[in-house]
Amino acid sequence: MRAVICRGLDDPSQVSVETCDAPPLRADSVRIEVHSCGVSFANLLVLQGKHQNRPPLPLTPGTEVAGIVRECGPGVTLFRPGDRVVAGVQSGGFASEVVAPVDTTFALPDGVDFDSAVQFPTIYATAYGALRWRAHLQPGETVLVHGASGGSGLAAIEIAKRLGAHVIACASTQAKLDAARAHGADEGLNYRTGGFRDAVLSLTGGRGADVIFDPVGGKVFEESLRCVAPEGRLIPMGFAGGEIPQIPANILLVKNATAIGIYWGYYMGWGRVAVPPERRAAVRAAFATMFDWVVEGALKPYTQQTYALEAYEDALAALASREVIGRVALHPQSFS
Repeated sequence: MRAVICRGLDDPSQVSVETCDAPPLRADSVRIEVHSCGVSFANLLVLQGKHQNRPPLPLTPGTEVAGIVRECGPGVTLFRPGDRVVAGVQSGGFASEVVAPVDTTFALPDGVDFDSAVQFPTIYATAYGALRWRAHLQPGETVLVHGASGGSGLAAIEIAKRLGAHVIACASTQAKLDAARAHGADEGLNYRTGGFRDAVLSLTGGRGADVIFDPVGGKVFEESLRCVAPEGRLIPMGFAGGEIPQIPANILLVKNATAIGIYWGYYMGWGRVAVPPERRAAVRAAFATMFDWVVEGALKPYTQQTYALEAYEDALAALASREVIGRVALHPQSFS
C-alpha cells in the first residue's frame, strides 16, 4: 500500500510517501480501502513533535478515515466486505488502506459522502460529546463558539443549533463570520475589531454566554472567563492559538462557573482507562444520531479542498496558514 511515513519529528525531509507492507488484520478489526482521510491541525503538531501525544517512530499520521471495507477479522460480525464505513484510528490514516478496530468503525448511510464522513470521528463527535454529554446544553441557552469557521467551530455551531441553542460566533475575518452564519450562527463577532467580552455581554443583556466552546485557548479563553454567564460552562477543547491557558479558580468560584474537559480519544479507547460497554454503546448511538442529522440537513460538513496523498504537504500548509474554512482532506486512491 502507499502511506505517508514519518521517520523523524520536526524534520520535513524525514517525511515522505512510501510503498510499504499493509498492516496485519486483527481478529476484532476491519481492513478499509481509504477514500478520504481528514487532515487536522493535530496532525501538523504531531509531525512537528509539539502534540501532547508523541507516538513512536516511524509513524503514519491521520486519525479519521472513510472508505470501503475490504476484509473483516474472524471476530467481526457487524460489517462485511463492501460496506461503506468511517473509522477513528490512533494513527495510520494517511494511507491507501488502514486496519481499524470494529469498536471505532461506524456504518455510513447512503446520504453521507466520504469527505463529509471523515469529519465525524473527531470533529463532530467532540462537539456532540462536549455540548450534549458534558455541558448538558439546553434549548434556549446561548453558546459562544470561538474559531467559528474552522472544522471544530462549524461543527459546534451546527450541533448547538440542532440542540436548540442561540449561537454567537467569533472569528478573525468577515469571510469566516459569513461562513459561520451560513452554518447557522445567529450573531457574529470579529476578533480583530477589539475584544469580544463587552459585545457578548451586550448581546445577552449583561448575562453572558451559558456555554463557551473554545478550540483556541490562550488569551481567548482568558477573556471568555469574563463573559461566561452565572452557572455557565467553559469547554477548552483545543489550543490552536498555541498557548495553554491557566484557569484562575477564583473566577470560577464567584461566577459559579464550570470548566469542562473533553478528550474524545477516551471514548474511542485511546486513553489509559478502559471504556465501559455502556459508553461504547452510547458512542455508536451518537454516530447514528449525527448521521440522521446529516440526512435531515441539520449538519452540513464543509470540505474546502481535497488533495492526493502525494500532496499531503500542501494540505498541511493550508492548515498552517489558518485560512481554511471547514476542513481539508486527502484522497489516498487518487494520484497527483
